[in-house]
Amino acid sequence: MRIHFADLEKILKQILLKLAFPEHKATLCARIFAQNSLDGVYSHGVNRFPLFVQYVREGLIDIHAEPELTGKNGLVEYWHGHSGPGVYNAHKAMERAIELAKENGIGCVMLHHTNHWMRGGAYGWQAADAGCVGICFTNTIANMPPWGGKDARIGNNPLVIAVPRAQGHVVLDMALSQYAYGKLQENALSNKSLAVPGGYDKDGNLSTNPGHIIESFRALPIGFWKGHGLSLMLDILLTSLTGGLSVAKITESGKEANLSQCFICISPNQLHQQQVEEIIAFTKSSPLAKDADNILYPGEQALRKRHENEKEGIPVHESVWEEILALQ
Repeated sequence: MRIHFADLEKILKQILLKLAFPEHKATLCARIFAQNSLDGVYSHGVNRFPLFVQYVREGLIDIHAEPELTGKNGLVEYWHGHSGPGVYNAHKAMERAIELAKENGIGCVMLHHTNHWMRGGAYGWQAADAGCVGICFTNTIANMPPWGGKDARIGNNPLVIAVPRAQGHVVLDMALSQYAYGKLQENALSNKSLAVPGGYDKDGNLSTNPGHIIESFRALPIGFWKGHGLSLMLDILLTSLTGGLSVAKITESGKEANLSQCFICISPNQLHQQQVEEIIAFTKSSPLAKDADNILYPGEQALRKRHENEKEGIPVHESVWEEILALQ
């Protein structure tokens, strides 16, 4: 089934208002969840919304909390999220990083004790829409085994890099697992196998079955040991600079809450768009490999999905939609 963006946004906002969200927060959070789905990231949009509501009801998300500036070192600011809604805190943090960058050329906001930001790419698009380069990353609950290990000890700590572009921003939004858990869930709902192995089953075998990987909680790091190393370094950076909780401490609770995040923004005097176009054109000039349909730059698929879903409506699994309607 397909739902129009305005209808989805309206229903999500109504649910949040029913939960006693302040008007401005309900408006922003509903818009971000709906926009994530509009861009084809259903796993961190409409599909994830019921879990977001559950965390609010469990008290893991403080709907009235506001992020607070707790320290400053030059153009680096440190903010306490006070367990507020992750999408709201992340949007405000990138908004502040943009302000710093517009004033000084660059700005950095370190945020701790916040919640899941859902689709990290949303804040990359936010920076690019403001004409800025954006870089941001977060830690997560442990959901990948370290290279050489058997049990989950590292997070799939997403990394986002965005560059503004008139014909469509270039936005890399990637988890450090071969497939994000949201994507695994999306494939499982559709009974689709993965194109390449995405993790291990409970018997320790590489698998293309998303359900088996979700069950084992053993996603495969990108680049094997390289993904393992990058995950560790992002967690070390976040935890040591913010004083927030590490993946280890987050995992102890069993709930993906009290995360740490970093938002870096650069406002260039001049962005050499000709070089950007040259790189994209050169990349796309490669002859297609067997069974490949096209070569995409990061963010291109999201833009295509946005245009498609604006015309045809946002695809929503009927079971997910019934769950959302039950929240009204």
